[in-house]
Amino acid sequence: MGGESYPLAVRSGEAPRGRPTGGARGYALLDAGDGRRLERFGSLVLDRPAPGATDRRREPARWLDADLRFDPGRGWSGRAAPADPWEVEIDGLVIELRPTSSGGLGLYPEHLANLAWLDAEVRARLAHGRRVTVLNLFAHTGLATLAAARAGAAVTHVDAARASVAWARRNAERNGLAEGEIRWLVDDAQAFVDREARRGHRYAGVILDPPSAGHGRAGRWTLRDDLPRLLAACAAIAADDAFVLLTAHTTGVSGEALGAMLHEAFPRRGERPQVAALTMRTESGATLGLGWAVRFGTARQSATARVGPADGTSAPDAAP
Repeated sequence: MGGESYPLAVRSGEAPRGRPTGGARGYALLDAGDGRRLERFGSLVLDRPAPGATDRRREPARWLDADLRFDPGRGWSGRAAPADPWEVEIDGLVIELRPTSSGGLGLYPEHLANLAWLDAEVRARLAHGRRVTVLNLFAHTGLATLAAARAGAAVTHVDAARASVAWARRNAERNGLAEGEIRWLVDDAQAFVDREARRGHRYAGVILDPPSAGHGRAGRWTLRDDLPRLLAACAAIAADDAFVLLTAHTTGVSGEALGAMLHEAFPRRGERPQVAALTMRTESGATLGLGWAVRFGTARQSATARVGPADGTSAPDAAP
């Protein structure tokens, strides 16, 4: 029921499409283990929780280089000033980072594994002279929005958090995409999709990165209970050959279950979605699980994204 599985990994070594991601502005997953991960974002090294890091650390001494550390209940500590924003360049996109109270930074590096696929889906449709409209739900700080816009799509960026939408707009400005065809909307995902269906709007691509739980206009929202309804609503506004990318990081929800949800919502496709664990390998050789990617598409290409000497992450547990 889950669909075709395919290799999808972010690994230290090679940058997609020849874009270097290393250096002082790049990203690297250095090591992972004992429930934590050690990463370099640009000029800073960070030590953060990682429930998927179940093995022992491979290079314990390297962790002494951390500039910042996050602990649930205690927040950020370390020698770097956690209030100051800085930048990282990932797959040729410049992203603003700043520590948040939840331990996040404004970037989920595992999503890099789908950017080449997203680029190919947009460009394949543009090659046929079509205007490509993409809906990005739970769009956060806009990595997928920027990738789709860079490829030439007209993107509708939807997130319920006003601060996240403002952050995404700043990222667009950093990349010279602020004047592109991007609609920035602070809205509830389900409510917006329902309105689009009533308006008769259709999209050539739909991207979703739903949280495990949250609060929508109808009350508390959970991925387990409410994602099927949202996917069915998305199917009603998707073109017959629309590409769909669903990523999720909910502990206990398998890629097979997500694939079955997507297949049930889009039965007219006559095919099963591709399902993959989002896995990144550290420079030390460890692996880390950070969730699942499930997708429908038409552009045929290798599904494996490899990220440069400064990149790595992996597997099925939520990232802060």
